[in-house]
Amino acid sequence: MVGLLLGFAIAHSGLAALRPWGEKRIGPRLYRVLFALVSIPFATILIIYFFNHRYDGLQLWQLQGTPGLRSVVWVLSAISFLFLYPATFNLLEIAAIQKPEVHLFETGIIRITRHPQMVGQVIWCIAHTLWVGTTFTLLTSLGLVLHHLFAVWHGDRRLLARYGEAFEVAASRTSIIPFRAILQGRQTLKWQEFLRPAYLGVIGFILLLWWAHPFLIQATGKISW
Repeated sequence: MVGLLLGFAIAHSGLAALRPWGEKRIGPRLYRVLFALVSIPFATILIIYFFNHRYDGLQLWQLQGTPGLRSVVWVLSAISFLFLYPATFNLLEIAAIQKPEVHLFETGIIRITRHPQMVGQVIWCIAHTLWVGTTFTLLTSLGLVLHHLFAVWHGDRRLLARYGEAFEVAASRTSIIPFRAILQGRQTLKWQEFLRPAYLGVIGFILLLWWAHPFLIQATGKISW
């Protein structure tokens, strides 16, 4: 699992770092397709391997019989997806139908945290490690969190290189730690910015995942690795 996590981190973050170089040579759309052809299969392998081996290793704790814990895990997981997926709001860019761009956002969930995917991943890892309680899941969670913490530095570095002073201004009005900029008075939360159809799409995806979760576990269990 460490090898898979390290390989994914190198491929995903490496291609992100090479984006300016690659787009100049093959164009933004084709580079986005290349990025997807590498990242999506790698992520799929990671997910399948995690599902099939999540109870490997030592059982550090067993809390699954605790009243209310299942609900807590599902609520935390739902919150994690609300942070994880705002980056995919523009599906036309994700699919390279529109020209993929690097955006400097300072609205919506970015008012809460400048790196929502990192926050979402940390919440997801806490919820699933709490539920499963094995050394394998703990190791997987630590690997995912470390990769996303690296991505915080890596993402800020790339935005600084692209936008310069404009990014520094945006960074001064936002925070990595959720709600820190708001509590310090550097940012104001505007709830109307969350009234977007895309959030309904994320909520629909969460409900679909909740329904399909048992079937996903069964399907991956038929794969022998």
